[in-house]
Amino acid sequence: MRNTEVSLSKWSVSSRIFHWISAVLLLVTWSMILLYENLDNGFYIGLHKAFGISLLCWMIARVINRLLTKAPPSVPMPKWQALLAHLTHFGLYALLIAMPIAGLLMSVYGGRPVDIFGLFEIPVFVTPDRSLARFYNDLHTGIIWPAIIAFTLAHIGAALYHQFIKKDNLIARMK
Repeated sequence: MRNTEVSLSKWSVSSRIFHWISAVLLLVTWSMILLYENLDNGFYIGLHKAFGISLLCWMIARVINRLLTKAPPSVPMPKWQALLAHLTHFGLYALLIAMPIAGLLMSVYGGRPVDIFGLFEIPVFVTPDRSLARFYNDLHTGIIWPAIIAFTLAHIGAALYHQFIKKDNLIARMK
């Protein structure tokens, strides 16, 4: 009976795949910007942008999946924790969509098209404007990125709290 209860309380396979691939795409995108900043090689900024746009597309698909897929029953917790969990998840979704959009707008307002792995290019579809490029740069790097870090740490911290302090096996729902 225990295995049946665990399987019923898990997220759907599609939701679990979306979750973990989102995490990997975020890590790869972040790694590419670190490589670019430390090696000063334009190859990595191109990959950073391509993976960022990939993350945007993935997150749009993830939102659609979330709307079409039933969530498992909530783990028992106080209402304030449930509300905070919902707000954190919503914030992460919003930020992981806003981040690549801001990056794309930074590039195109800077007059730079975005190459997607050499397969196709997103052209400059706006009139270049250096002040708007700077605005989207500041939004991308100074506001959204620190917010993603904060929300991700809150998300991981809450999962670890549930797993190791509450011992309610919350992490198994996403395995």
